[in-house]
Amino acid sequence: MSAELDTVFQALADPYRRAMVSRLVEAGPTSMKELAAPFDLGLPSTLKHLKVLENGGIITSKKEGRVRTFSICEEGLNPLRTWLDAHQRHLETGFDRLAAAMAANPEDKSDGQ
Repeated sequence: MSAELDTVFQALADPYRRAMVSRLVEAGPTSMKELAAPFDLGLPSTLKHLKVLENGGIITSKKEGRVRTFSICEEGLNPLRTWLDAHQRHLETGFDRLAAAMAANPEDKSDGQ
């Protein structure tokens, strides 16, 4: 799991790649040319970014004729989702303990302050 998670974090570390993922989530399957359009990137640079995302399992591609289309791979973000869920549960447990401690020891406001 650690190697998968490292790969996902590495793939999402670049702002261009995160923006491409966001665009694919919003727009659905998109061609490389359409993905490159909002950025000041040439097609070779865009292809490199897309390859990193594809190697990370976050997106998939298929070629029909001369057009390569990229799509989100829903399972690709599972390692990240699992990691975040575990940390979320840990944080919630800590906050629950803090709330219980505060409830058990209310602040005494009768000292004139």
